[in-house]
Amino acid sequence: MEYFFTDEQKMIVELAKKIAQEKIKPVRQQYDESGEFPWEIVKELAQADLMGLYIPQQYGGFGGGVVELCLAVEELCKVDGGISLSLAATALGTFPILLFGTDEQKNKYLTRITKGECLAAFGLTEPEAGSDAGATKTTAVKDGDHYVLNGTKCFITNGGVAEIYTVIAMTDKAKGSRGASAFIVEKGTPGFTFGKKEDKMGIRASATCELIFQDCRIPKENLLGREGAGFIVAMKTLDQSRPGVAAQALGIAAGALDEAVEYSKTRKQFGHPISGFQAIQHMLADMATQVEAARALIYLTARAIDNKEKDISGISAMCKLFASDTAMKVTTDAVQIFGGYGYMKEYPVEKMMRDAKITQIYEGTNQIQRNVIALDLIKKSAKKK
Repeated sequence: MEYFFTDEQKMIVELAKKIAQEKIKPVRQQYDESGEFPWEIVKELAQADLMGLYIPQQYGGFGGGVVELCLAVEELCKVDGGISLSLAATALGTFPILLFGTDEQKNKYLTRITKGECLAAFGLTEPEAGSDAGATKTTAVKDGDHYVLNGTKCFITNGGVAEIYTVIAMTDKAKGSRGASAFIVEKGTPGFTFGKKEDKMGIRASATCELIFQDCRIPKENLLGREGAGFIVAMKTLDQSRPGVAAQALGIAAGALDEAVEYSKTRKQFGHPISGFQAIQHMLADMATQVEAARALIYLTARAIDNKEKDISGISAMCKLFASDTAMKVTTDAVQIFGGYGYMKEYPVEKMMRDAKITQIYEGTNQIQRNVIALDLIKKSAKKK
């Protein structure tokens, strides 16, 4: 399909595709098995200026937006959905600074992220505060010119490898979600350490670990926005970032579809390629339709965000929901088309299926996405009356 991308945007696709095919594909199985973080690939992404695609030019970035980010993430994830998270998860950690940071904060942190000098991460989830972000227990108590953080975050993508963390903590527990605030915390700050690195089913090349704060003192200048705006920071950030997760899911699905089509043309049964069997053709047709529908919804949403349209929570949740469900369905069908070989690690579709699952879970489970969509519908319906 023609999505009327600019020449620069098409260049991003070609560049990401080149890196995916030449640098990531040869080592994806190695990183999946070892669970190591792909620093060499991060260097390649930085050298190609992909780390700053969505960051304004005044901070050294490309000056693009969510569309450009999604283009790169989709193309990279066609080959590997875990390695590519070094870019996508950094964007998640960067969005709060882009949206709510002061000029000083932006100048200090965005330039470093753009150059690929450091990665970023977003610290929201806790052991008892997943979907219920209002149940956050990490605290930030003001003490003179500092805030003192105490608490634990879990399942943090880029945890341990990132240098810059945007963290949600409670500054006034009595106010519930309205008592949450957002902070920038740098790796190496006394009192800020990391817990265990998680051993995951999929996206194994992506680092996931706990963040532990024990009397961690940070300057008051590291407050993002104002006190009590943490929940707003988190929700606005997720509205911006969910198309990125959707693009990850889309890339995984599109990659699995490509593999399934190629395999169906070479695998023979009863003396004929299985691509000639109607049962396989119908599966491929459904997979392709779902992938193209997800792609259309994602880039519609990304453009709406870049155009500064209001009330994008609903459609942002829709694209994440639809694309991730599509990724799970398409990768499962790809494994089925490969048959017994699809279940073996020497073929890529079993990994794609494992990688796809997380897209239905993080940055808001798909059950939560349905809540967001329904509430958005009800709110907009009330406004029409």
